[in-house]
Amino acid sequence: MFVCHTEEREVYRIGGLVSDCPPHNSREAYKGARRLFEEGIVGLFGPSSTHSSPYIQQVCDMREIPHIETHQNLNQERNDTLVNVYPHPRILSDIFVDLIEAYGWDKVIVLYDNDESLMSVSSLLKLNVPEKRKVILRQLEGPNDMSSQGSDQNYRPVLTEIKLTGETRFVLACSVEILKEVLIQLQQVGMMTNRYSYIITNLDMQTVEMSPFQYAGTNITGISMIDPDTIEVRKVAAELQRKKTNSDGFENDGSIAAWRLKLETALIVDSIRLFAETIYELIDNEEIKAKPLNFTSKDSWKSILGLTGMVKFDREGFRKDFNVDIMELTPWRTIESWEMEFFIKKSPPYGMLTETTDQLTGNDRYEGYCVDVIKELSKILGFNYTFIVQEDKVNGNLDKVTNEWNGMIREIIDGRADLAIADLTVTSEREKAVDFTMPFMNLGISILYRKPEPVPPSLFMFASPFSLLVWVMLGVSYFLVSLSFFIMGRLSPAEWQNPYPCVEEPEHLVNQFSVRNSLWFTIGALMQQGSELAPVAISTRTASGVWWFFVLIMVSSYTANLAAFLTVETLVTPFKNIKELASQTEISYGAKQGGATASYFRDSNVSEYKKVWKYMARHPELMTTDDDESVQKVKTENYAFLMESTTIEYVTERHCTLAQVGGLLDDKGYGIAMKKDSPYRNGLSRAVLKLQETGKLTELKIKWWKEKKGGGKCASKSEGGEATALDLANVGGVFLVLSVGSILGLIASLIELALRISHNARKDHLSFRDEFRKEMRFAVAFKQNVKVIKAGNSDPNDNQVMDPPNYGFKV
Repeated sequence: MFVCHTEEREVYRIGGLVSDCPPHNSREAYKGARRLFEEGIVGLFGPSSTHSSPYIQQVCDMREIPHIETHQNLNQERNDTLVNVYPHPRILSDIFVDLIEAYGWDKVIVLYDNDESLMSVSSLLKLNVPEKRKVILRQLEGPNDMSSQGSDQNYRPVLTEIKLTGETRFVLACSVEILKEVLIQLQQVGMMTNRYSYIITNLDMQTVEMSPFQYAGTNITGISMIDPDTIEVRKVAAELQRKKTNSDGFENDGSIAAWRLKLETALIVDSIRLFAETIYELIDNEEIKAKPLNFTSKDSWKSILGLTGMVKFDREGFRKDFNVDIMELTPWRTIESWEMEFFIKKSPPYGMLTETTDQLTGNDRYEGYCVDVIKELSKILGFNYTFIVQEDKVNGNLDKVTNEWNGMIREIIDGRADLAIADLTVTSEREKAVDFTMPFMNLGISILYRKPEPVPPSLFMFASPFSLLVWVMLGVSYFLVSLSFFIMGRLSPAEWQNPYPCVEEPEHLVNQFSVRNSLWFTIGALMQQGSELAPVAISTRTASGVWWFFVLIMVSSYTANLAAFLTVETLVTPFKNIKELASQTEISYGAKQGGATASYFRDSNVSEYKKVWKYMARHPELMTTDDDESVQKVKTENYAFLMESTTIEYVTERHCTLAQVGGLLDDKGYGIAMKKDSPYRNGLSRAVLKLQETGKLTELKIKWWKEKKGGGKCASKSEGGEATALDLANVGGVFLVLSVGSILGLIASLIELALRISHNARKDHLSFRDEFRKEMRFAVAFKQNVKVIKAGNSDPNDNQVMDPPNYGFKV
């Protein structure tokens, strides 16, 4: 029979029946104790109220019944039957004195909420030594209701007043019920920056959610008697959590509940265990045996190892030799000491069962990209983790009718795991239900389809190296250049030659650049065969050089590109992008049913994407349930599958008949999902960013996409390609050079003609204008290809234009 308690009220257990009474009701506590004494008890625990405890103590002293307390007793003294497992307030207060001295604070403000909190740190007052250290006391009280406590109380006026003093070092002595609200209001008045330092005296500090304050740079220090990383603490915390939630299927190992375990609850467990072991020892010993005593030793009480460490007492019955952990809030604090559970999905390459002949347990059973990512994150943040498999392989979809989530998102919302990692796309819809870290992989939607097969070579493959426009431009250039040679030949005096070299004084001259000869000369150069014609004038030689340069570039380009057309297989796919896929009717297509890809098309405002969604909605039989089914459907049917590019990369590395068609339709990423306002988010996001910066994520992707599990199978095979015809943009420069060269040749021929006419006009005392007109009239008379030399002029080059005779060569 025991008198026990909860955190809210006194609870008395009488023969297995439970009766409640209001908190701090000394009369009801006294009545409950008397009823227990009448039933017969061997020990009494509690109550939790400091007001009721003295009355219960008097009853226990009269009846010589052991009385065990688990709460802080500011007036704790040695009694005949009382044992308090809570450390003496004076000893705890000395701990904070040591901290202040270790930090070297010369001035400190103690913020307390009531007299009881102030008395718990009474030892701090001895630090108030003039000219050495100053201790200032300020009570946390609201402007209206001085007695109210909790989240309804407004401490901002007094906090603002304290802020104006410029002090930055504080001891915060208040109950755990108002601790978080005080910290929030400190943040609201601007006292949660890297300038401020706080020592929190409440031993239940670890139960308060501190994540809202961990990134402001504020120095927050506290102490704890419970080590949440010990196996025993986790087991007890898990058992208490299971009973509290009435859930037999509670799967948490107690890692999270251990951080929420209050000190008084742990002390109750330790005190009951200590009392039980003492009783069992007395029962087992039928006779009392004397034991040797060491008068130099101060240990005269039994001790056990409990949730709060070693439970030992001195000769006065006060607890001694206990350990406390000093906790400092840092940006990683909410992650380092947590044991987290991750949901993973068995979906290659993100999460898979390890293939081995050995018997594996725990996390060693799984491997994959996401498994390695969590392993790297744990190295950075120092947390432990356990994987839980999502058996239905559903990431998480929202039922629009019931407004309920399924899959991994549902598991996170219900708290059956801390985080979820898989090919889980971050969407706005999912962001409303859970939080995500920054993406650890970026991707987009694309199309998976069979590799296009090579088309048979065309009969006119030889014409493929150049586009139609280039061929047309080449033909036009040929005729224009030929015409240029013809004109330059008629204009340039040097091109009019003696047809009979043996005759010293010919009667007429002929020009080798007739229309037919000009066409033959240019085609001979174009075919790289040359001709019997040889330019004589500077203008024609200049134009010939430019034409030969043009031919050199064009022939070289043609030869190089022709080799590509002859050696590279031309692959043709029925469609090249999503627009062409949506426009055709021969190829069916779909996406994963209920997945993020289908949701993207469903919610899109782009006309082509709306068309795709209407098609998929009309043909639900084309929607698949997993990636393996989709791949098989693409390989065996005339079917295209819309999926995420990362999965397409993985598939095409292992199925050589499949390929990605088109580019990415959107830009998104995979993130780690967690509950809303989770304390892990910022820390994990920073760690993911660090993995990106160091290239570790890229290294892991290469490992699982191209190396492991058959990766790289298709890398050695030709991926095919398509040789493209050279367009005007590729060879436009050489056409420009040709045009400029031809124009310069024409100008040069005009200059040559002008110089010859000027020379002859001065010699024969003729008009330059009249002679120039005669030459131009003859030049444009294209049918005349014979130039008559003026009588008496023995120099064939010093000729005058005469009326042409009735004979000569005609074009």
